[in-house]
Amino acid sequence: MSALVYKLTVVHHRLDDQIRQELKRRFPDGIRLLRLKKLRLAVKDRLHMLARFPKRGRD
Repeated sequence: MSALVYKLTVVHHRLDDQIRQELKRRFPDGIRLLRLKKLRLAVKDRLHMLARFPKRGRD
């Protein structure tokens, strides 16, 4: 696993945790949830892109 993929995976898990914590609040902040979910989706898209088109080795 490359360092970038590892870092993005960690960020994705942290965003998941933050979303879960926000949803547990008595009055979740909808704007914050929207921002967190968009960030999580962007990270997920980047992970899928890296998995689909792995970088070739350098000479």
